This record gives sequence, C-alpha cells and structure tokens, in this order.
Amino acid sequence: MTAALAAADALGIDRVAVTELLPVIEARMLEATNKKMPQGKGQG
Repeated sequence: MTAALAAADALGIDRVAVTELLPVIEARMLEATNKKMPQGKGQG
C-alpha cells in the first residue's frame, strides 16, 4: 500500500481513490496473471 500511495502522489492521483480502488485492481491483476501461468507445472 505504501508503494501504491507513493506512486499516486508522484502521479498526482488522489490517495483516497487509490485506497478505494487498489484492492479491486490487485484482484484483477492476480486473475490475469493466474490465467497466463501454466496450471500444474513445476509444483511439487
């Protein structure tokens, strides 16, 4: 969260907006990353 707020400050984005939207953005990024990763390979 600290890095996200620092980036927001540097870009002039409202900290409240970042705080509200970051959890949603992180969830979508994780879903997209998981879709691109091969399933069941390299585990165990």
